[in-house]
Amino acid sequence: MDDFIYPFPTEGKRYHTWSRHLKDEFGFKIFKVALDAGFDCPNRDGTVAFGGCTFCSVAGSGDFAGDRAKPIEVQFNEIRDRMHQKWKEGKYIAYFQAYTNTHAPLPVLKEKFEAALAQPGVVGLSIGTRPDCLPDDVVDYLAELNERTYLWVELGLQTVHEKTAKIVNRAHDYATYVAGVDKLRKHGIRVCTHIINGLPLEDREMMMETARQVAKLDVQGIKIHLLHLLKGTPMVKQYEKGLLEFLGKDEYINLVVDQLEILPPSMIVHRITGDGPLDLMIGPMWSASKWDVLNGIDKELERRSSYQGKFNGKEVEHR
Repeated sequence: MDDFIYPFPTEGKRYHTWSRHLKDEFGFKIFKVALDAGFDCPNRDGTVAFGGCTFCSVAGSGDFAGDRAKPIEVQFNEIRDRMHQKWKEGKYIAYFQAYTNTHAPLPVLKEKFEAALAQPGVVGLSIGTRPDCLPDDVVDYLAELNERTYLWVELGLQTVHEKTAKIVNRAHDYATYVAGVDKLRKHGIRVCTHIINGLPLEDREMMMETARQVAKLDVQGIKIHLLHLLKGTPMVKQYEKGLLEFLGKDEYINLVVDQLEILPPSMIVHRITGDGPLDLMIGPMWSASKWDVLNGIDKELERRSSYQGKFNGKEVEHR
């Protein structure tokens, strides 16, 4: 280890980790309990489009969430007990992960969210949704939730490039994303932006530009995902047509470090790679060794004597 002085207390990490943030916020172990509230997506049901994003699985990105056929309380207990096999102690953030979790009438949203908040040990909510599913009455309710619990709203941006957005059938533009962030931030609601590295026809510079734009937004967290190609998704046909090439492990590690260096040091990194169900995975298969990827990112940051935010707001050429 070199003589690097860490800009934030991340237990040896050179970026602002989600786990460290939660320990600082609460003082004890917190873990997410992933739930499926049974919602659909406006990009699937015809509200804005059909078919969904081409990378999205049949589970609506909720492959590790609870069973949507069961009540929230039952899902919560089952997932919580499974998590406690790994962590004996802790409290919980109820994570509404699958599909679009504000795509329903307000009374339905209240029923689902309040049921989760009522579970013993729940200290907050994390709600995954789209920026085009934030009507005023829902935002007002989220603002009220933000006053009485620890709340994050997670918005899937994936890319700032409209050409890519059309290829993956995102069905909203970047301006809609910025407007969604603004609606939430007017009420002080924490926002976590999702981006994906490795989308069809994107090169390194395009992926860096997405990170640069996110760095300028008023968002408090980021999830950096590696694109996974899953069986049964529309992206399989795009792959077969040659629109998609998998990133290599070293390529991904260097890209993520480049992105971390330009993000604000205050931005909380909720995720820095991605998981996919192994039985559905087509590639890249190296990503199944998640700890190899995480350790590789740590080693590259150390090799560079670098850290999150080192070049934030500066023009720099990366290697």
